[in-house]
Amino acid sequence: MSTSALASGAATPAGAGVAGVHPRDVLLGAQASGAMLPVCDHYSGVEARMRKSLQLQAEMTQEFGTCVFDVTLDCEDGAPVGGEAEHAALVTELALAAAAQSRVAVRVHPVDHPAFEADVACIAGRAGQRLTHLMVPKVESVADVALAAQALDRVGANTLPLHVLIESPAAVHRAFDIAAHPRVQSLSFGLMDFVSAHAGAIPADGMGALGQFTHPLVVRAKLEMASACHAHGKVPSHCVVTEFSDVNAMRAAALKAAREFGFTRMWSIHPSQIRPILEAFAPNEAEIETASAIVLAALAADWAPISHQGQLHDRASYRFFWQVLQRAHHTGRTLPAEVRIFFENHQGVAHA
Repeated sequence: MSTSALASGAATPAGAGVAGVHPRDVLLGAQASGAMLPVCDHYSGVEARMRKSLQLQAEMTQEFGTCVFDVTLDCEDGAPVGGEAEHAALVTELALAAAAQSRVAVRVHPVDHPAFEADVACIAGRAGQRLTHLMVPKVESVADVALAAQALDRVGANTLPLHVLIESPAAVHRAFDIAAHPRVQSLSFGLMDFVSAHAGAIPADGMGALGQFTHPLVVRAKLEMASACHAHGKVPSHCVVTEFSDVNAMRAAALKAAREFGFTRMWSIHPSQIRPILEAFAPNEAEIETASAIVLAALAADWAPISHQGQLHDRASYRFFWQVLQRAHHTGRTLPAEVRIFFENHQGVAHA
């Protein structure tokens, strides 16, 4: 049965939206997940590549009708030793010059690095209102998060979210406490530093596209981090795949991260990785069709329980299927007109 037929006789989504009966308002309560961020976070630190990344973001926003990936300008790996201040000034200017609809973030140096305070003062102090978040690497504890938050507060960026990079066994152990901090919006897993921290106990292939999904210590760390995020309504972001020229390896890793490990976002380090990540994390056509049918039928029933293809659904499953539609919107997938109206008439809903 088509989504149109399923919703026939019900108030139209447009009418429901005008009246304030929106799936977001009805379904996302105490058990809501965290912020709905783009599923891809693209990193670049060399000037030419940063400029190219921002241009590609603008082009793909035009193509998909929404910003489908973040661009994170990198100071930690991008700044030459001794040139940290100049690099911070460069990324600040790039962030300020980015298109209005773009999503731009910056990775600064770790909180114990001599350049950290200067990074925050220059970047967040001048461009804090333009950034979507600040990424802080090598976070070991809640105390590190507090230091980062205090540094932002000192420069007037007290509403800028923090994303933190979990890169050691000790940080994994504290992941639940770190995820609970109110300024933290997302945790990312730092695979290569995590493996290196084990002093050879994890072989080198534990950093590869295949080994990172099979070695027990790496698998445990990823699951702990993802679980910590979901426990506190934060976004778990999966690590890089270093085989950036191997599209099949990238696609397989992204699918595992999304379908088996509970991640809702993933890093890209090369433009060729962006589309495979979008494809892997996006719902497929059948999932979109099912989610649309169930949400529209629920709307027609005033959110009371329904039967769909022999299965009972209520608000618990409605919440799940609404999140499928949100993810479809954020990955630029085509939605049925009856569902698309929720996003067209309520800009920003998918970010809720």
